[in-house]
Amino acid sequence: MNSELSSQQVKDIGEQGLLERLQRFCPPEIIGDDAAVLETAPGQSLVVTTDVLVEDVHFSKLTTSPEDAGWRAAAANLSDLAAMGASPLGITVGLGLPGEVKVSWVERLYQGMTECLQKYNTPIVGGDIVRSPVTTLAITAFGQVNPSQIIRRSAAVVGDAIVVTGVHGASRAGLELLLHPELGEQLNDVEKTALIRAHQRPQPRLDVLPILWKIFDSQSKIPNLKSKISVAGMDSSDGLADAILQICRASGVGAVLERRQIPLPKTFKHWLTEDQALEYALYGGEDFELVLCLPYSLASAFVQHLGEGTAIVGSITSGSTVLLHDEQKKFPDQVLSLSQGFQHFGQ
Repeated sequence: MNSELSSQQVKDIGEQGLLERLQRFCPPEIIGDDAAVLETAPGQSLVVTTDVLVEDVHFSKLTTSPEDAGWRAAAANLSDLAAMGASPLGITVGLGLPGEVKVSWVERLYQGMTECLQKYNTPIVGGDIVRSPVTTLAITAFGQVNPSQIIRRSAAVVGDAIVVTGVHGASRAGLELLLHPELGEQLNDVEKTALIRAHQRPQPRLDVLPILWKIFDSQSKIPNLKSKISVAGMDSSDGLADAILQICRASGVGAVLERRQIPLPKTFKHWLTEDQALEYALYGGEDFELVLCLPYSLASAFVQHLGEGTAIVGSITSGSTVLLHDEQKKFPDQVLSLSQGFQHFGQ
């Protein structure tokens, strides 16, 4: 890219000029009309999710390159599809921009989205661009799912195991290292890079769905297991505590979360205090792991198949209280609430 092109601003080429630039990121046979037409397979349900990211709320130029901002935006939406049990079909992108934004920044943003989406054969199929006083990015993602395999927050039942598909707190740790590099003096370069990458390039856990359904296909071999099983779940983009609380509220149940069963990055042991590590895991957010509730027999098999980082972290109980419990009794039980985590417009 020559210097003249890289210095161009959005206002220099206008809406149509920018749209022309960005259309090369989309399949030519899909775009060009007022809406995209996506064919789904017979016996499949269409799943749609939308996520909005605002500069200096969800991403910052101080810590996030345009490519990473694009990747994280795409990953957030793919993670929402994974949390529903769905496979992605495509996304649309709504972009609000000040006229002074450089064209090259926007192209790099789309490049990051494309890099994430290509892993899952997911195209950008359209969108919209408007003038805005602040950069905003609104993505709508479309997916398909077999109706019998839809994962809902409201499906948890008393006795279910609570499973997480990976470590928590890594993204928050990566953000802290970007904002305050001096905090990582005890970490080597490899450890720092891993935590920062967890923040800048999170991985939506679409990969775990085939494993989950393979485990469920084997349910007929397990004695005394009810024939129809539902999975409750969501992703942990707003923190592990938030995910469990949201599932319990939707399902009308409570939970006990075992403090020492929560999988953390190994580097936390010689870097953070126990309280800091737990804070990052429960409330740090943006880890994009799945939090699933299912019968213990299936949960154990699921964890065994996924391997390191996956864990049963608690169980669903009657009532409505969500407790953080320490089986070693070093710490008293703690009642968790949504007010303890991040909330838009919260005080």
